[in-house]
Amino acid sequence: MLSFKLSRVGKKKQAYFRLIVTEKGRDPWGKPLEQVGFINPRTEPATVDLKIDRIKHWLSKGAQPTETVHNLFVDQKLIDAKKKKTIYLSKKRHEKMSKKAEHAAASKIAAPAAETAPEVAVATE
Repeated sequence: MLSFKLSRVGKKKQAYFRLIVTEKGRDPWGKPLEQVGFINPRTEPATVDLKIDRIKHWLSKGAQPTETVHNLFVDQKLIDAKKKKTIYLSKKRHEKMSKKAEHAAASKIAAPAAETAPEVAVATE
């Protein structure tokens, strides 16, 4: 299966990305079938240079974009779809975050109760 991938190039801490078409299981730094664009996120605004006719050609051949590339295509209006979620949490991490949120909610409920407790007047002689 063919896929669109981003391949990182550039110096350390000065990355830019090539948009390539390659086999899905192949290493993104290996030899691609074709380079169809590049993205430089370090400029303001980010530089995006895509070969739209070649991208449409590969899409017609059945190439599937990764989630990040799909979102890029949606931004560039190459495909008409909603953006995809690109960050996934493991079950263990999801459980840990939900426990932390429950603990925070419980402490917020307990804190106002402590603040609204009636004050006791102490008699001094």
